[in-house]
Amino acid sequence: MAGLNADQRNYYYLDEAARTGIHKPILAALYDAHRRPTLRDGETGLGMAPANRVPPEEVSTFPGQVQFAANTIRSMTDALTAQGWKGEDFWNSEQGRYTDRFVQAIASGYNPPASDLSAARLESTDSQALLQAYLEDLTREYRADDLPQNLSYLDSSLLLFIERLPRYYIGLSYQRDALLEAVRIWRKLNTRQAAIASLLRLNESDPSLNTLDETRLDQPLVQFMQQLSPFYAGYPHQREALVRLTQLWRQLDSRSQAIASLQNNTSAETNIRIIDPVLVAFVQRIPQFYQGRGEQRQSLTEAYRLWFGLDSRTTALKQLGVDPQLLTSSNPNNTALVNAAAQLDRALLEFVRRVPIDYQENEQQREALIRLVQIWRRLEGRNATVQALLEDLRRMEHTRWDSPDAPPRPHAGPLPPVRPAGLPATFSFMPPLFPTAALPGQRQRGVEHGCPPTRQR
Repeated sequence: MAGLNADQRNYYYLDEAARTGIHKPILAALYDAHRRPTLRDGETGLGMAPANRVPPEEVSTFPGQVQFAANTIRSMTDALTAQGWKGEDFWNSEQGRYTDRFVQAIASGYNPPASDLSAARLESTDSQALLQAYLEDLTREYRADDLPQNLSYLDSSLLLFIERLPRYYIGLSYQRDALLEAVRIWRKLNTRQAAIASLLRLNESDPSLNTLDETRLDQPLVQFMQQLSPFYAGYPHQREALVRLTQLWRQLDSRSQAIASLQNNTSAETNIRIIDPVLVAFVQRIPQFYQGRGEQRQSLTEAYRLWFGLDSRTTALKQLGVDPQLLTSSNPNNTALVNAAAQLDRALLEFVRRVPIDYQENEQQREALIRLVQIWRRLEGRNATVQALLEDLRRMEHTRWDSPDAPPRPHAGPLPPVRPAGLPATFSFMPPLFPTAALPGQRQRGVEHGCPPTRQR
């Protein structure tokens, strides 16, 4: 591993900081301030030496140095908390970093108690050199991620975020993972398995964890979140647990993005884009069960109007190639009416078949499909429709391929035209089909109130 560059070293810092709930720049600072010992992989270390049951080989590589440095900073935090340090002694809220006092304590070195088997001995170093290296890495992070210079808003924003979160939790896998990470970091655990065991009050080696239905975690996770706010004392690991929760809940790429996102928005409401696969799956099944019923035709016509931004149903019908006047007859046996309705159905179904290919995930198209679902299912308003789609999404995450909730198999688009003889051969690629997602679940058989049911196999 000789010759790691700065980005490669930073990867290890980020990984171990996320695992232990410490501030990543302190690891980079330890590397810059110590540059010892010389390691067997050709790198230099972060000042870590073996201690207790940590043998020399465990800290003889760069990854080992970073791992035990992170463990040791966490152990130091525990020891100082036991001595009476408060959250403000560790963390400067306005500047969003460790206090000078805590950095100086780290520079003084640390020898963990014999009972601490995960920490190693941290050698002492010059406190000013460590602080300077820490501030330099922090500044680089601020500039790279365009973070606000004043982070005094962060703690109150985090608390508002978690207080509102339970009402939006519906058991989606990414939501569950976000809450489990918060539990893990808050309780200073190293693995997801340990976090699950702690929630269920089981031993981490309990074999039942290997076959666990994770929906069992939903209630204890929500209860855990509801109890956090009164116990938040501003300790670094508590803050990092909530920042990590925000990052995963909002599906952001970095800690810094999570912090910046909270400056003006503390809502835990799910991003509307998450329902896109469900909308497309809903549309994919419509041709199989379309019966030309009034509400079905209305839902597709309204979706068509909104999709293309047309001003009225009349305009939509004309663009679909149908004379609106022919659809006004009250006589169901009127030949012109029957022919016009059949023509409209063909045009609407052709539109529906193109939706999965043409869907660009923009707001106008999405709202058109939400409205389609609302009318088709006879739901009261957009909010009820979105909530129903989120429930469908939750169910589809656990569906089998042969379940009624499974997505239909994608159909290929039209074949390209035959190449005229004499022209040079070229490759023609069809537009990609929209990634298939599971179909919204059914509340009852039939087409009246839900997505079209699946035929029995």
